[in-house]
Amino acid sequence: MKNGINKFSFISLVLLSLFSSLNSAQAQSYAFEFFDGTFNFNIDSNSIIKTPSLATAQSVKDFYNKANTYNYKTLISLLSDYKKKHNLNDWIFYQLIRKTAEEISPKAENYSQYTLYKWFLLTKCGYDAKIAVGDGQIIFYVKNDEDISDIPFFEIDSKKYMCLNYHDYGKLFKQAGAYKQVEISVPEATHAFSYKVTRMPDFKPDNYKEKDIQFSYKQKINHFKLKVNDDVESIFKNYPIVDFETYFNIPLSRETYSSLIPVLKNNLKNMNQKKGIDYLMQFTRYAFLYEDDAQKFGKEKRYSPEQTLSNTISDCDDRAALFFFLVKEIYNLPMLAVLYPKHLTIAVQFDQPIGNSITYKGKKYSYCEPTPQIQNLKIGQISNSLKDKKYEIVYAYEPIKR
Repeated sequence: MKNGINKFSFISLVLLSLFSSLNSAQAQSYAFEFFDGTFNFNIDSNSIIKTPSLATAQSVKDFYNKANTYNYKTLISLLSDYKKKHNLNDWIFYQLIRKTAEEISPKAENYSQYTLYKWFLLTKCGYDAKIAVGDGQIIFYVKNDEDISDIPFFEIDSKKYMCLNYHDYGKLFKQAGAYKQVEISVPEATHAFSYKVTRMPDFKPDNYKEKDIQFSYKQKINHFKLKVNDDVESIFKNYPIVDFETYFNIPLSRETYSSLIPVLKNNLKNMNQKKGIDYLMQFTRYAFLYEDDAQKFGKEKRYSPEQTLSNTISDCDDRAALFFFLVKEIYNLPMLAVLYPKHLTIAVQFDQPIGNSITYKGKKYSYCEPTPQIQNLKIGQISNSLKDKKYEIVYAYEPIKR
């Protein structure tokens, strides 16, 4: 009897060990760097859904039904909690979704499967996103109520949905009629997605590098040692052309801000307001080389202020956004973004108008040209080539009174 108990105990231990090993094998751990931290999650390896590389309506439905049955609730809660804890804007949160999907199902191995994971996680986090298929492609799009001008969109029940993976197809992207939406009801997917970036994420300080820039002001060379980060370029790699209010209010990251703004404020402390803004105007003109987007990219592309600081070459849109940011941050004056057929410039409201001005809603704004021109323009001067051209006020900034 004693031997029987020992034999039974031994078998039990073996079975328990095998069971533990199987459980351990099923629980797959993932971790990746996300800006200043690490995002960690676990998934049962048996829950990773395999789909055909060529998506069909049926394969999309099969994926959703399986994913909805498997236990992804913990991962979805982790994503949602991370977004809330770090106060991530939707576009930054989407970068977290992308990286998570890449860990589960690498893009290069099965693009369709990778796209379905992005879509599933985004919808389960509450966003109204859709999938369409056609012509061998899988199209991923999300409800958006903003003015986005350079990516395709679909209309469903008078609602606009912007394509989130257009850049993956580029010239291979077909007309909207080539794709058919896959009808799947996701009750929690109700929120519209926003492209507004009002807060840059925190990056690891060690990931920054120093960039030396300089420009001449009043026959004196001014030097700056900026801290710049390549992750910023990654964030905005596929960022669309947004409305000007959204574009002009993209901030700097903490480290880049700290390496520039205090230095500028110190340089301006003994200047009056007019001279200080002239200094900022000369900085945005001459601290960077100029090249038109059509020459560099073959299309319109707008840099955020931080991208302009980190790149060597930029155009008028980029400098206008940077100049706007600097004036807003240091002087916080009312400003206009003035759009000509082939040029964007800024006008600033001073206590008294200087030189040529624009009247907008009964107030006068003086031209402050942040892009180099043939003439060395002063505050209140506009290029001769623009004097008779029609313009549009695309954004008017009015400081919030405290």
